[in-house]
Amino acid sequence: MDPTLARTPLHDTHAALGGKMVPFAGYAMPVQYPTGIRAEHAAVRNAAGLFDVSHMGEFTVRGPQAEDLVQHLTVNDVSRVAVGQAQYSALCNERGTLLDDLLVYRFPDRFVLVVNASNREKDWRWVAGYAGGYDVELTDDSDDIALIALQGPASQQILTPLTAVDLDAVGYYRFVEGEVAGAPAVISRTGYTGEDGFELYLPAPAAPAVWDAVSEAGAPHGLIPAGLGARDSLRLEMGYALYGNDLDEEHTALESGLGWIVKPGAGDFIGRAALAAEKERGVTRRLTGIRLTQRGFPRPGYPLVHEGREVGTVTSGVASPSLGSGIALGYLPVAAARPGTEVGVRIRGRVIAGVTQRPPFYTGGSIRR
Repeated sequence: MDPTLARTPLHDTHAALGGKMVPFAGYAMPVQYPTGIRAEHAAVRNAAGLFDVSHMGEFTVRGPQAEDLVQHLTVNDVSRVAVGQAQYSALCNERGTLLDDLLVYRFPDRFVLVVNASNREKDWRWVAGYAGGYDVELTDDSDDIALIALQGPASQQILTPLTAVDLDAVGYYRFVEGEVAGAPAVISRTGYTGEDGFELYLPAPAAPAVWDAVSEAGAPHGLIPAGLGARDSLRLEMGYALYGNDLDEEHTALESGLGWIVKPGAGDFIGRAALAAEKERGVTRRLTGIRLTQRGFPRPGYPLVHEGREVGTVTSGVASPSLGSGIALGYLPVAAARPGTEVGVRIRGRVIAGVTQRPPFYTGGSIRR
């Protein structure tokens, strides 16, 4: 493993568990454990899995104009976010294309922006570049915070004995501050799997002990550690986009299927004019779900074929463990993006038949909304 890669506070824990470490967003991260990706995927769908996502970035914004800055930077309407609530949003440039997707957390005295690890430095420069025009204090707390994701239908049952927080009172996309296994924590009912679960923001030094406590409490319920491989197949079954694959600076928020979080009435956020103009004239391409009707594994980069012509490429693809068929995301011309349209994937010279489908592909998740 490249010694220049950053390590999360749980690196030694992964090594002790036999995690297969790979480079990801500048970090050494476990792609799977000896149990294997399919077993880890099944555990999350049926019981619970435990993920290390400490590579994510966390920026804190404080001060009298904190809300004004966040409102200007993000496309969603942060003024409608209550204390104790998280909001999915995006950073766009002036062209309306995506710099990143992120979560915005509203605390009584601050906002926390949770950004993708691969974009942390770029996002920091972008946010800091605009912060100078506002009465705010901005800090990058990423290295001080560990993030553990407990995901699956048994998550609440597993976490309950480790915290005094009433988890029944923590709704979807809500969070509370409390303790987990004796460590201070932000307990957030969020995730990236389509299952009920919690993301635990912890002081970095506390992460190994909390991981061990959650693992011990979860073992009787079928909890196992899970890596990036299962995280990818789980999120793709839900149609959740991944920055760097499905989202990038070449596609706008509207093309990327994120029009539902773009709120033009929220004020003059960066990219608003470009997105309003695009909405008026209509998009020409759209991020689309495709489910194969023949056996095949649609890997990123494979051509998408409609009426005999290559019209796009797979941005994310997997042989779905839950569904037993290949599923993919990719940008298609709007005429080919309509649900139910026949679109194939060219795999090793052969076009494997498929049909467009509006995600999620998997609809049996345990998320409590």
